[in-house]
Formats: sequence, C-alpha cells, structure tokens
Amino acid sequence: MTKIASQQDDAGKSARPVPRTGVLEISPYVPGKSKAHGTGTLHKLSSNETPFGPSPKARAAYGALGGALELYPDGASTALREAIGAVHGIHPDRIVCGAGSDEILNLLCQTYLESGDEAIHTAHGFLVYKIATLAAGGRPVVVPERDLTADVDAILAAVTTRTRIVFLANPNNPTGTYLPFSEVRRLHEGLPGHVLLVLDAAYAEYVRRNDYESGMELAASAQNVVMTRTFSKIYGLASLRLGWCFGPEHIIDALNRVRGPFNVSGAAIAAGVEAVRDRGFVDAAVAHNSHWLERLTGALEGLGLGVTPSVGNFILVHFPDEEGRRAPDADVFLLSRNIVVRRMESYGLPAALRITVGSKAANEAVIAALGAFMGKAG
Repeated sequence: MTKIASQQDDAGKSARPVPRTGVLEISPYVPGKSKAHGTGTLHKLSSNETPFGPSPKARAAYGALGGALELYPDGASTALREAIGAVHGIHPDRIVCGAGSDEILNLLCQTYLESGDEAIHTAHGFLVYKIATLAAGGRPVVVPERDLTADVDAILAAVTTRTRIVFLANPNNPTGTYLPFSEVRRLHEGLPGHVLLVLDAAYAEYVRRNDYESGMELAASAQNVVMTRTFSKIYGLASLRLGWCFGPEHIIDALNRVRGPFNVSGAAIAAGVEAVRDRGFVDAAVAHNSHWLERLTGALEGLGLGVTPSVGNFILVHFPDEEGRRAPDADVFLLSRNIVVRRMESYGLPAALRITVGSKAANEAVIAALGAFMGKAG
C-alpha cells in the first residue's frame, strides 16, 4: 500500500513543490458577475465594458484573421505599435504591447521587484497591483486615500529604502476619482530616481477635465515613469486581451527581454490597429458616456444615494446603513430585475456598488430599479 506523503520528509524538506513566498497570500481575482436571476434583457454593468462593443473596422479585421490561424503573429506587434504611435504622437520603439494591461503590470513587477521589495498602491486601487506584487515575491504596501482619492503626501510618506514601484491608477477603479496632473508631477518629483512610477491610465479616454493628463508626457521625459493603457474599455476588445505601455528606452528594453515572444495574438494586433485608428467611433463613445455619467449621477443622488464624482465610465454608489437598503440588498434587488452590477467588498467598500455606464436602455433600467428599491418610484 502506498503511504500518503506528509508535508515534510525525514530530512525536514518539503515532500511536494512549494510556491514561492507570497503566492499563497494572493486572493484570486474575482471578476464581476455575468448572470442575473431575472428574465428578459440582461443588463451587465459589472465589468466596465463599453455598451458600443468594438469598432466595426476592428471587428472586420478580427474576422479576416480566421483564414490564417496556423501562423504565428508578429512577436514585436509592429503594426499595432506603429498605429498607437501615430495616433498619440509617440515613438513606436518606446511601446510594449501585452495580453491586456494586466500582463504589463505583472511584467513590471517581475522585472523590477526582488524578493521582499516593496510596491505601493492606494487603499482602493486596482486589485491586480497586489496580486502582481505578491506573485513576484514583493511586499504590497497599502496607503490610505483622502475622500476616495489618491493622497500624494500619504504615498510619499510610505516610501522606504525597499520601495521599488509606486502604482497609481489615474483615473482610479473602482472609485472613478483622479489626480490632476500637477499632483502627479508632485508625486514624481518626490520619488527617488530608482523608484518606478507606474501610471495606470486604463480609463484615460473617458476623462474630460482640463487638469488631467494620462501620463504620456511624463513617461516621455522621465527615466522612471511608465504609462499603461488598455484596449478592454473604450475600444471594446476585452475578450482579445490587449494592452500596452509607454516609457523610457531602458525600461522598454527590459520588458522586451522578459515578455513572451508571441504574447499578443495576431487577431488582437489586427483588431487593435483598426480600433485605435477609428477616432470617430471613440468620440461617439465618449460623448455617450459623458451624457449618461452626468444623468446617472444626478438621478441617483436625487434618490438620496451617495455617488462619488467619477471621470470614468462607471460610478461608485453608496447606500445607507439601514435594514433592507444596504448595498447587498440593492444588489439582490437589481439582480431580480436582470441588472448585474459589482459588489465592492473585495475593495474594502462594502457599503457601495460599482455600476458601469451602459446603453440608454440599461441606464434607464438602473434609475427605475433603484428608484423602486429606495421607495421613490415615480
């Protein structure tokens, strides 16, 4: 009979492979729900997906790859980097593309964190920062926010001799808040030169504020700044997993040494080229979002709910601490109306729900459902 192995052998060594330090501290990322309890049209507003889908030009480019699936893609994503560079006025050689901006964030941690090194992120920052840091053997350092907004002074106060990376989501998910560029520059000026500032601008295309800048200018001039972007939001290519970053030559060189040789699929490259070039499609999506972001915010505030001012394509809605009117109660109620939103316990915001700006029909359904939930239906 085979003896069941114990955790350690007689020499005190592990009797089975053991993950590196930090891996078992990771809480797996749980995406937003995709199903509801009700019947009829489903309004999925849990993952900040665009209601417009991808550009028809991007969809056509994706379909055209169906006859060449046996071929490896261009490992350098040359056509995509050139298209991004032309649209944004930046040099393609200073761009790295990845399987979503998530891969870029993980590559940065793998490249710049030694075991025990620290990476800073804010209290309600994107969950992947912690996951990527722990997976690389680093130590996440969480700093408090002020009014659900990144606090530059708190970040700088948390910097130690072990700090190697500072993550700043700007705008931030899930709060929708942002730092004006003057504050981003102040943050950068206060960091030691060896600390990498990662400006995650996944929602940059939606922002319409005169004091906002995605970080492209800073990444173009500084030696320790990288800006990351995604095709999953306004470009509607979430299923293809496509993202990119822009930074100084020495960082781009290091990332290209670490990333997989064919880390972006041919279909993603082709669709991404057409998506980034279709400015009219993007402009229409921005106009729709701006209109409904304001309308949703005003309507829900009119119901007595708190809404954190957002510059993204979603709102963070705060519910009262009253029996039957709490955020989990609202989530169940919305699910019964076939409306799927995002619970916020994993982000340390149990009294809130995050709701994506959806189609006209979806947004109107949210307003009506929450009106009924709050007992103020018209």
